[in-house]
Amino acid sequence: MSDVRERVPALTGLLTAVSLALVFGAVGGAIPSTALPRAPESVIEAIPTVNAVISAAAIGTIVAGVRAIRRGNVERHRRLMVTTFGLFVAFLVLYLYRVTLVGPTEFGGPAAVETYVYFPLLAVHILLAIVAIPAVYYTLLLAVSHPVSELRETNHPRAGKVAATLWLVSFTLGIVVYAMLYLLW
Repeated sequence: MSDVRERVPALTGLLTAVSLALVFGAVGGAIPSTALPRAPESVIEAIPTVNAVISAAAIGTIVAGVRAIRRGNVERHRRLMVTTFGLFVAFLVLYLYRVTLVGPTEFGGPAAVETYVYFPLLAVHILLAIVAIPAVYYTLLLAVSHPVSELRETNHPRAGKVAATLWLVSFTLGIVVYAMLYLLW
């Protein structure tokens, strides 16, 4: 772990670059859909709903994790934040799979709602998700590379607050975007 400890910023940058390259590559069509096995249509159609449920679960684990650390329950906090990261990875894998196969979903509502509500919400959601990625990696790498007794002396508490806030708002806006795409229109 001392190698990780000494390279937290570099590893954060590397993991962020790889993650964002995968996302932008999938959204931009750079990853050929033929590179992936195609699941049945019902599975592909269910992914947005599954991801909304994953997002809601992640909101719950983030809130519970923040409460746990405020109460001094470090082990519960750790378990909840690791669970949140697992939910994030599951969300990302499903999102990348679906967007690679079928591309981004078009907004089906009124043009005025698309212009003045949907696009601004989507833009903030995307921006926060992009900014959250390095914050999450940085916080996680600090946590895994330091003993619990040393974490208060690192940037982990401050970075964790930023990461948790960005994650919460991004996951919440993701659910709003989902509702606008799949429930309202």
